[in-house]
Amino acid sequence: MNENYMNLAIQQAKKAYKYEEVPVGAIIVKNNKIIAISKACKKIKNWRLDDCEIYVTMEPCMMCCGAIEQSRIKKIIYGVKNENYGSTELLKNVEIISQVCEKECRELVRSFFKKRR
Repeated sequence: MNENYMNLAIQQAKKAYKYEEVPVGAIIVKNNKIIAISKACKKIKNWRLDDCEIYVTMEPCMMCCGAIEQSRIKKIIYGVKNENYGSTELLKNVEIISQVCEKECRELVRSFFKKRR
């Protein structure tokens, strides 16, 4: 199941790549349904995203980890470690699963930065 959702996050990263943005994609899942953050908050009439999971192609940075923790997302599933800015070790009440579809996520980021140099 993790790989299916991660593949959808990778599709989002590829869209960013196409528009010359850093290719990091993410999706949020609640009860096996994909939701958008702003829509999710409006739909559940709450900024808390309890019982949600985020699938992201690269380990979140400190700022993103803060937002994830504040929103009470329960689980982060990421593809590739963010060697420079990854901050998931700072999170207290969030389950972390790493290296899901790691090879594809890593290649996407490498390709992007190789092209830019």
